Amino acid sequence: MANIEKRLSGEGKTSYRVKVRLKGFPVQSATFNRLTDARKWAQDTESAIRGGRHFKTSEGKRHTLAQLVERYIKTVLPTKPKSQVKQTAQLEWWKEQIGAYSLADITPSLIVQHRDKLIEGITVRGKPRSPATVVRYMAALSHAFTTAVKEWGWIDDSPMRKVSKPKESRGRVRFLSDDERVRLLKSCKESSNPYLYPVVVLALSTGMRHGEIMALSWDDVDLQRGRAVLHETKNGERRAVAITGHVLELLKELAKVRRIDSNLLFPSRENRPQKPQKPVDLRTPWENALKRADIRDFRFHDLRHSAASYLAMNGASLAEIAEVLGHKTLQMVKRYAHLSEGHTARVVESMNQKIFGGQ
Repeated sequence: MANIEKRLSGEGKTSYRVKVRLKGFPVQSATFNRLTDARKWAQDTESAIRGGRHFKTSEGKRHTLAQLVERYIKTVLPTKPKSQVKQTAQLEWWKEQIGAYSLADITPSLIVQHRDKLIEGITVRGKPRSPATVVRYMAALSHAFTTAVKEWGWIDDSPMRKVSKPKESRGRVRFLSDDERVRLLKSCKESSNPYLYPVVVLALSTGMRHGEIMALSWDDVDLQRGRAVLHETKNGERRAVAITGHVLELLKELAKVRRIDSNLLFPSRENRPQKPQKPVDLRTPWENALKRADIRDFRFHDLRHSAASYLAMNGASLAEIAEVLGHKTLQMVKRYAHLSEGHTARVVESMNQKIFGGQ
């Protein structure tokens, strides 16, 4: 039940003090200059309390986006070590832009305004920010809001649900031609760094990511069975990788001269006692090898695309490619579908031959 009290200040100004009392709920009060505003607030507040909406809205008014970001970085991101650094930077950007707003005042239109600011922005490298990067910024904020809804009870719903994401490109598919592959492998073999050639062969033959290769230890590799187990992968699941043929022989040779001060397959040359051994930095040897081989517009990650492309051109299905690369869904490997069209055609032809062969 609402009670409205008329008040008169020392300057002769009139105000209206409203109190809403409902059994089982704390008293809610507010002051207005106009009686009509006081009555409307009393009616809306009483209705919201009965409908279970009022206190959720009040929580949203008591907390700012800056507080949400700070709590999320402190309590949630430590459970996501692989993305902690990047997402911290992304969330700090949102905090700098709209951190002063209360959660109740953050609307989809406000987020859209700053989404567009991201799209138009320039990176620290002086390049336009890609749609994929903007999507990552939005995803970080979206999960923070979702946590505030589901676990903290700070807001009733996330404003991110009504904000559309920029459309990402279909994804780069750059793979080595046969001639480029021969030139690159020859150049890597001639490198002064003995690890470059086996690392590149390993990437080409397995489709492993750079980080997965650099994190490999001898405990992860079974040379007798021809396999390696990846414990730290992008999707968070352990994955077994087949090691066979030329790369298996290379690793067997490498095992004969392995370092005794490190368990990594490809350790750095630095020996720092009482500190974790770091993997070798192949950035300069890699770039020099590309220059010697006269290969342009090619990144280390494109070795993974090359492996997937070779699998597709040699008859592997999209499901098989996804399993080799460690993708949970087929969406990421659909970019290689056109390379396996010949295999698909053979499958369809075989099916038709069995059904209609004699007709």
